Amino acid sequence: MPVIDLLTGSGFGSLLGMRHALEPDHLAAVTTMVSRERSSLRAAWLGVWWGLGHTTSLVIVGALLIALRAEMPASMTQVFEFAVAVMLVGLGLRAVAIAARQGADGPLTVHRHGTIVHRHTTGTEHVHIGDWTLARRPLLIGMVHGLAGSGALTGLVLTTLPTAGARVAYLLLFGLGSTLSMAAMSGLLGWPLARLGTHQAVARTVTLVVGVATTVLGVVWGYAPLLALVRGQAVG
Repeated sequence: MPVIDLLTGSGFGSLLGMRHALEPDHLAAVTTMVSRERSSLRAAWLGVWWGLGHTTSLVIVGALLIALRAEMPASMTQVFEFAVAVMLVGLGLRAVAIAARQGADGPLTVHRHGTIVHRHTTGTEHVHIGDWTLARRPLLIGMVHGLAGSGALTGLVLTTLPTAGARVAYLLLFGLGSTLSMAAMSGLLGWPLARLGTHQAVARTVTLVVGVATTVLGVVWGYAPLLALVRGQAVG
C-alpha cells in the first residue's frame, strides 16, 4: 500500500474519530459526569479517560475481528447498542437522584480515607491519592461505547484497507481522534459549568436537566436494538 494512501487514510480516520465523539449518546454520557465538575481541566480529564476506554475496547475487539477477517454478528451489535441505552438510562437516573438530594450546599456525604472519616458535599468531589476514582467511571463508560461501535467500524476498515497493520493503525488513530475531540468538548462544557457551579440552585437545575435528557435519550436509543433482539429471538 503506498505510504501516501496510508497517511491519507489515517488522517481521515482521526477526523472521523473526532466527529464520532460528538454523537448524541457519547455527549449525553459524558455530560452527566461533567455537569458536576467545577473545573474545566478536570472535565477535560474525564473526556480523556472516556476516550481511553473507548479506544481500548475498540482496538481489542476490532483487532480480533480483523485477525479473523470476520464481522461482528448482528445480534451482538444489538446487544452492545442496548447496553449503551441501559447505561444512559442509569447515568440519567443517577443525575436526577443527585439533583433531587441536592440542598443549599449540596448533600453531605460521609467519606473515609483509611481511618479518617469526614463529610463533604457531593458537588465537591475530590480525587483520592493512590486511587482511580476520577478515572474509573468515564473509562468504563467509554469501553461500553467502544464495544457498541467496534463492529461497524471494523466492517468498514475490512473493506477499505488492504493490510491488517493498516487496519489496526486506522482503529488506533480513530480512537485518538475520539479522545482528543471528547477531551476538548468536555473542557468546553466544564468552563461554563465551573462558573455556574458556585450557584447551587443553577448547578442543581443543570444536573436535573441533563439527567432527564439523558434518561429520555437512553430510552429512545434502546428501543430499536431491543426490538431487533426480541424479533430475532422470535424468529429463532
